[in-house]
Amino acid sequence: MKTIRIPVFIEEFDVNELPEDILRLKEEAEKARENAYAPYSKFKVGAAVMLDDETIVTANNQENAAYPSGMCAERIAVWYAGAQYPDKKIIKLFITARSSSQTLNKPVPPCGACRQSIAEYEVKQHQDIEIWFMGETGKIWHSPSLKNLLPLVFDGSDL
Repeated sequence: MKTIRIPVFIEEFDVNELPEDILRLKEEAEKARENAYAPYSKFKVGAAVMLDDETIVTANNQENAAYPSGMCAERIAVWYAGAQYPDKKIIKLFITARSSSQTLNKPVPPCGACRQSIAEYEVKQHQDIEIWFMGETGKIWHSPSLKNLLPLVFDGSDL
């Protein structure tokens, strides 16, 4: 038997350390977050995607009384970008979350389903997507690629 270690590398930032383009993405994600439809969980998520021509696409989570029918902000943003800008590459994604039951002051990463969906776009476009994420306040975490958050990605080559 052999043990294989797969490390994950995350960079941690304070808001005053963010590059200008990421600060802009953060602000757009926060605006989107406030318009989330989350009457059941009270957990609002906003996402902002930057395309290779600097177009920004935003989205937020949309819940439904039939819980599985809702959708995460990250997937909506990525899929909308793919549908409306099929010839553009997604280069950056910023995610922010807020709960009405507590102040989220730690980074909230994308869920597993969102990671898989984002991974599909990295594979499709042959280019990494930077992932930036935070709670409502506090530190911001950065991963240079979704593959860093989901290192054993399942893609079309596995089919």
